[in-house]
Amino acid sequence: MNNHSSLKDYKSLKDLVCKLILDIAPEADVQHLDPNEEFREELDLDSMDFMNLLDLILKETGVNVPERDYVKVNSLQSLTEYIATRK
Repeated sequence: MNNHSSLKDYKSLKDLVCKLILDIAPEADVQHLDPNEEFREELDLDSMDFMNLLDLILKETGVNVPERDYVKVNSLQSLTEYIATRK
């Protein structure tokens, strides 16, 4: 992500992930979400919420997160980066 366009794309993806989190957990405080903290715990998302989030990500971006990669997408930043590198 060296150029302005890549940073803009990353921010757009991050905004999309936040929107999708709000779609499944409207009470989530994504404005104060630490991008490096485990968001499932911080936002109190259960496994069904997490699966719904991954399903929405697949529908919106075409990026599938297989079960073996769940540990790689446990924060807002890691999930956004995961999508960015596979889009």
